[in-house]
Amino acid sequence: MNNNELKERLELLEKAGMDRRHFLKLMGMTGMLTVAGTSQIKAFSSNAKGKIVIIGGGAAGISMAARLMNWLDEPDVTLIDPSELQYYQPGFTLIASGVYQPEDVYKKQEACIPSGVKWIKDSVAAVDPVKNEIRTQTNGVVAYDFLVLTPGLQINWNLVEGMTQETLGQGNAHCIYDFEGAKRTWAALQEFGKKGGRGIFTDTYTKHKCGGAPKKICLLTEHYTRQQNTRDKVKLDYFTAAHELYDVKYYTTRLEEIYKERNVSITLNYRVKGIDTSAKKVFFNKVEKVEKEVKDEQTGKLTKVEEKIVTPYTEDYDFLHFTPPMSAPDFVRDSGLGWTEGKLAAEAWVMVDKETLVHKTYNNIVSLGDVAGIPTSKTSAAVRMQVPLAAKNLISLMEGKEPVEKYDGYAACPIITEYGKVLLCEFDYDKNPKPSVPFNFMDMSQEQWLAWVLKVYILKPMYFYGMLNGYA
Repeated sequence: MNNNELKERLELLEKAGMDRRHFLKLMGMTGMLTVAGTSQIKAFSSNAKGKIVIIGGGAAGISMAARLMNWLDEPDVTLIDPSELQYYQPGFTLIASGVYQPEDVYKKQEACIPSGVKWIKDSVAAVDPVKNEIRTQTNGVVAYDFLVLTPGLQINWNLVEGMTQETLGQGNAHCIYDFEGAKRTWAALQEFGKKGGRGIFTDTYTKHKCGGAPKKICLLTEHYTRQQNTRDKVKLDYFTAAHELYDVKYYTTRLEEIYKERNVSITLNYRVKGIDTSAKKVFFNKVEKVEKEVKDEQTGKLTKVEEKIVTPYTEDYDFLHFTPPMSAPDFVRDSGLGWTEGKLAAEAWVMVDKETLVHKTYNNIVSLGDVAGIPTSKTSAAVRMQVPLAAKNLISLMEGKEPVEKYDGYAACPIITEYGKVLLCEFDYDKNPKPSVPFNFMDMSQEQWLAWVLKVYILKPMYFYGMLNGYA
C-alpha cells in the first residue's frame, strides 16, 4: 500500500467516526498493532477485595478504572470527577493548527467511564491519608481502602500577570493548553498568517503537560506562513525558561537544526512574568545562575556559592503563544501528599516511587499521570505505559504482597515540525532513545511521515477505544 492509499483509507475511517472494530483494523492495516500494546504485562485475575477510590477521570484515572474492572473478580471501584466531557488533550495542538475540528477531540464523560464503576460527579477538596478519607466539595466524605491519585495537574494562570483563563485571546495572547484557547489560536493564526508581524512563543519554568506543545505550535505557525507565501512578512522567536531547547540529546541536534533552517531564534533562560494585552508586550525575567566566591569572616576561607541573577526584559509582539506555570492541584499540597524536598517539591508533585508508582509514605496509594512526581515527561504515552504497571502493583498491595512491576520512565513526545512530518521522541528515565515498533527500524533522530500518521490518525482512536477501555 502506498502513502496516498494509506492516507485516503485513514481519512475515510476518520470521517466515518471510527469505532473499536475499525480501530483494530486500522492498527493492522498500518502495521502498528504492536504500538497499541503496552509493555508485555499478561492480563490476569485476582480475588483481592477492597474499596478503591480513583480521584480524577482523565486518561490515567479512567484507564486505571478499566484495568481494575477487568482484572478484579469482585471490583469495588469509585471514581470522583466533575467533568461533563472527556477531552483528548493532545489534539488541542491540532485544533490550533487547523488539522482537527474542535468536536473531534471530546466525548461525553459518562460514555467513557467503564461499566460498573460508581461515579461521584464532584471535585475533591481534601484527602486525609491517615484516616483514608476524601472530602468532596458537595458530596461529603468518601472513605477508601486504596486510593488511586490521578487528578491531573493545575494550570496556574494567575502566575502570569495580566492574564486569566477567561481572557485568553485578548491582545492576541494565546495558549493551546485550554480547549477554548486552542480554538482561538487557530482563528488568530490564520489572521497572523495573512498580515504577518512578530510572533513570540514561550514555554515555562515548571514541569508541564506535553512539554513539546509550545515547540509544535511554533513550528506549525512557521510552516503555515510558508504555505500562505507570507513567511517573509513574519519574524518568529522562541523563548524557553530552560537552559537548552530540549533535554534528550538524541533528538535535540535535529530540533536545533530545524529552528536554524527555519530562521526561528531560540533564547534560553527566559521566564514569562506578565503580559500587557492592550500594548501587546510580554514581560520576561531572564534567570541566570552564576558561581561566586564568598569569604568567611571568621576563617577568611573562600567558599563557592551559586547566586541567581534576575534581569527583566520586555518584548513587543503581534502574535503570542505562552505557556503558564503548572503544578499539582492545591488539595495535593494541602493534604501532604506531594514531595517536600528536591526538584519536584516546589509544585507539590505526588511523592511516589518512580518505578512502582506507590506513594513513599502511604502504601495504599498509587499515583500516576500528570500529577505524579517522577522525572519523566507528562504525556499520554507515558500514562499508557504507567497504567498496567500501576494497576498490577495496586492489586499486589491489595493481596498483601510487595509491588514488583517497574516503570522505566518511558514517555513519547511527537513534536510536529511541519504539516505532514513529526519528530517522534521516545525515551526513558535516563533520556536514552526508546523507539517502539515499527519506528525502531527507522532513523528516529529525523522527522518521519509515518510518525505524522501515528499522531494525526492513530493516537486519538487509540486513546478513546484503546486506553480508556483498558486495551492499550
